[in-house]
Parts: sequence; structure tokens; C-alpha cells
Amino acid sequence: MPTLFTLFGFRFMFYSNDHEPIHVHVIKDEHEAKFCVDPVQLVENNGLKASELRLAESVIEENKEIIINRWNEYFKK
Repeated sequence: MPTLFTLFGFRFMFYSNDHEPIHVHVIKDEHEAKFCVDPVQLVENNGLKASELRLAESVIEENKEIIINRWNEYFKK
């Protein structure tokens, strides 16, 4: 499970067997959400609060290029 970065108590990561489209999993405590990266869009939420989702979404938006580059490096795209 490659971790991209950890900010504000959130772990931004993807699974080693993940699939396209490019997306990121955001984990905090025992809760997780999944966001598509381009465009940034919530796909699934399992327990994160609305304020946490907004913060995670803004972090993803600000780091979109890094996430895409790391995904492509990892999956050899």
C-alpha cells in the first residue's frame, strides 16, 4: 500500500493492485474515502465527516500532479 503523504492526520495512499481511473484513498482513524484525481471527485465515503472530506479534497487538488506522477511511476504508465 504505497503511501503518497500524510497531512493533517490523513493518510493519502493507493493500493498496490489498484485500477484506473487514477484515484486516491484517504484514511483517518478507522474511516476511509476514495477520490478520483482528475477531476477531483468523491467516489465513496466510509465515515469521514463533511469537513474532513472538504479538507482532503483540497489537499488532493493542490497535489494532483504529484499524485498522478506517483501513480504513473508505480504502475509503470
